[in-house]
Amino acid sequence: MTIRERTERQEYMLLAPYAAHSAESAGRERPVSPCEIRTDFQRDRDRIIHCKSFRRLKFKTQVFLSPEGDHYRTRLTHTLEVSQVARTIARALRLNEDLTEAIALGHDLGHTPFGHIGERTLNDLLPEGFRHNEQSLRVVDCLENGGHGLNLTAEVRSGILRHSGSLQPETPEAECVRRADRIAYLNHDLDDALRAGILKSFELPSDCLHVLGKTHGERINTMITDVVQSSEGSPHLSMSPLIQEAMDGLREFMFQHVYRDGWRDPEEARCDQVLRSLFDHYCSHPGEMPEEFVLIGYRDGVERSVCDFLSCMTDRYATRKFTELFVPASFQAF
Repeated sequence: MTIRERTERQEYMLLAPYAAHSAESAGRERPVSPCEIRTDFQRDRDRIIHCKSFRRLKFKTQVFLSPEGDHYRTRLTHTLEVSQVARTIARALRLNEDLTEAIALGHDLGHTPFGHIGERTLNDLLPEGFRHNEQSLRVVDCLENGGHGLNLTAEVRSGILRHSGSLQPETPEAECVRRADRIAYLNHDLDDALRAGILKSFELPSDCLHVLGKTHGERINTMITDVVQSSEGSPHLSMSPLIQEAMDGLREFMFQHVYRDGWRDPEEARCDQVLRSLFDHYCSHPGEMPEEFVLIGYRDGVERSVCDFLSCMTDRYATRKFTELFVPASFQAF
């Protein structure tokens, strides 16, 4: 018996009956030989961690654009926090932690530079629209590994696609990630907004904090504990009405005072201009893109390939390309 087979057997003994079992995966689009050590879901996790798109997350905006401080979240630290929250829930509910972790680590690979500002701009520019969850799936299916994709299992691919949007998760592990995503971003965005001075502690909704907790750690613990207690013994995750109402209230507060507030309007306009200018330029000069994106243009159309190229950019790379293309350089004597 290999180590992988032993792990698969242990899953049947330890996991809940409705959890996803590695040995029963629906498989990959392109079959591969089994690993002697790792299960299929463990291999997916490793493929995601080692891909270029994952490394680029450290230079992509979460909420605060190119923050000067060292302690603000980026898209990478957000992904790690989602993974931690989701794994805690999965372990407590006896779900497949490896599948949960793989989905969590891959769920935001398709995010644009400049956070949701960039997503909104590309959604306006691409005729069929742009949604980061769909782009994350496109990254692992089509863009990574020289255009061959990561060839992930069906369960991980579905979880990545369904972590947000109208499509509901197909496994309880994917539900873990969907809920963990909201738990993580609500709490760390609030923490960052307080650190940046966008919010003052006395402005926070006291009724929500009375239920959820007054500190960052208390609120996360309350939400995770409630999900675990409300979901025990069920294939579907849920929250108690009291905690769900408080969480929804906090989310609405964050949308009013952080996500939609006018404090970053000038920077949002600049980010929008950067991406629109780059989009127009590369649509007119597609040959200036890297070869892999030029080839995508032949197959899927120029606008689609340009959108892929822009969504892969980090904040600093997008800014640098804009400067190279549109900001006059000072004269250098020969």
